Amino acid sequence: MSAVAAEAGFAPLALAHLDALMEIEERVHARPWSRGNFLDSINAGYECQALVAGGQLLGYFVAMMGVEEAHLLNLTVAPAHQRQGWARVMLDALALWARGRGARTLWLEVRVSNTRARQVYVAHGFRSVSLRRGYYPATQGPREDAVVMCLTL
Repeated sequence: MSAVAAEAGFAPLALAHLDALMEIEERVHARPWSRGNFLDSINAGYECQALVAGGQLLGYFVAMMGVEEAHLLNLTVAPAHQRQGWARVMLDALALWARGRGARTLWLEVRVSNTRARQVYVAHGFRSVSLRRGYYPATQGPREDAVVMCLTL
C-alpha cells in the first residue's frame, strides 16, 4: 500500500479546502463549478466530502438526498491522482452514505464525451438509463447531452 493510500481519509468540505478545490476543478473541467456553487452546496447541507492525504486534496464529491434516492452532483479527482482508484474509493463512500440515509438508488449525469468517467461508473455498477439532450453547456457550439446513470443500492 502506498504512503498516500495509507493516510488517505475523508473530511467534510470546508472553506479551508476551497482554494485547492477550485484549482483542481478548473484544471479538470472545461466548464468548472464556481466557488459559489460549492459554497451553496455546503450551506444547503449537501454531502460535501474532501478526500485528503497528508494535507493534500486528492479529490472531492458533492451529493444530495431526495426521497429514497441520492444524486451525485460532482465527483472530481485531482489530475496527479487520477487512474489510481480514488474515484472508486469516493463512489464506495458515497454509496455507504446514501444507503445509511435510506436511499435505494444513486443517480448521476455525465457528459456523453466523458468516456473515462462513464467507464468508471459502469465498472462500479451504474447503468445508463436515459439521455438528457442539451443538458451541459459547451465551450463552443451546441450544448452537450448527458447520460443519466443509476446504481441500485
